[in-house]
Amino acid sequence: MKRYFLELFGTFALVFCGAGAIVMNDASGGAVTHVGIALTFGLIVMAMIYSIGAQSGAHINPAVTIAFWASGTFDKKDVFPYVAAQITGAVLASTVLYCLFPEHATQGATLPLNSYSQAFVIEALLSFILMFVIVNVSEGSKETGKMAGIAIGGVVALEALFAGPITGASMNPARSIGPALFSGELQYLSLYSAAPIVGMLLATLFCKLTQAKAA
Repeated sequence: MKRYFLELFGTFALVFCGAGAIVMNDASGGAVTHVGIALTFGLIVMAMIYSIGAQSGAHINPAVTIAFWASGTFDKKDVFPYVAAQITGAVLASTVLYCLFPEHATQGATLPLNSYSQAFVIEALLSFILMFVIVNVSEGSKETGKMAGIAIGGVVALEALFAGPITGASMNPARSIGPALFSGELQYLSLYSAAPIVGMLLATLFCKLTQAKAA
């Protein structure tokens, strides 16, 4: 139960800080900036990895949990509790943001700038790269390597920097579900739920085929 609670809290922190940076940037007339938003996402991921990685693995992302399970490094019985905890944490964070900024239109939701298909491919590729890094700096299904926080947080920030304006750079179904529920922007949930899972599953397969560590 401690691990599930930590996953809930870690995802809460991710969505509150990350989606919150988007909301507060709009509320402050752009004071946070796009670069600030990207760094916020990367830094909160890094902080959570170093804080809870040794206990829960700091997945804070349903797609990561599913990919670890598919790779054979995560127990099947923990998949549903982890995913449920992560989504609950995201929804709780979005609840707080909605109470604080009820007038904000999107609540930090991830929305594609152009077509569905373009956004799907980009999100899947971003997720592939992220999971590739996660596998290579983690110990089993736990993001606990000495450089794990810096490497994974850095990739999240990097991908948010260049892809954020086009797709929102979610790479995380829970991160997208919470804000979508409170903004009513539900039409793209299938994109932001499926693309990260597809990308991360392909990444674990790629690692199995090419690297002894993921075998």
